[in-house]
Amino acid sequence: MSDDVELEIRAAVPEDLDAVMEIALMACEENGFLNPNPAKLAAEIWPALHRDHGLCYVIGQPGGRIEGLVLLRIGNMWYSDSTVIEEKAIFIHKDFRNAKGGRATKLCEQSKKVADELKMPLIIGVLSNHRTEAKVRMYERHFGKPSGAFFLYGAETGKWQGTEH
Repeated sequence: MSDDVELEIRAAVPEDLDAVMEIALMACEENGFLNPNPAKLAAEIWPALHRDHGLCYVIGQPGGRIEGLVLLRIGNMWYSDSTVIEEKAIFIHKDFRNAKGGRATKLCEQSKKVADELKMPLIIGVLSNHRTEAKVRMYERHFGKPSGAFFLYGAETGKWQGTEH
């Protein structure tokens, strides 16, 4: 997509599985802190592509390269029967991070829209050791002040290669 085209967010469909998996594995490589399991990734993504307890929104034309995505899953907190929307990942392909259009912003706004339409709370956050402060500032602009923080002990995001945890 060129920079002068207005970006559109669309719901991903089952035919997008390969492209979504490709970018999901990129996200794991950059932000994961444990060795990714493609079968487990697919088990989270496939239902969302069918709107089964989840949704996946992408930037990119059907059948083409995905520039960014947000994976949202719908479920319960471990201590409650109430339903929530849990963001599993917002990720922008590295080739499009400096392009005009505000891809991450659009995916954040789409996540809020889903929460508003479904009238459910959205749990969304930043788990990254790369440009963390900038990401947190962006999330604060969209979602308000954080309600906690993540800490990793004995691990660092993007450093899982070669570990067997």
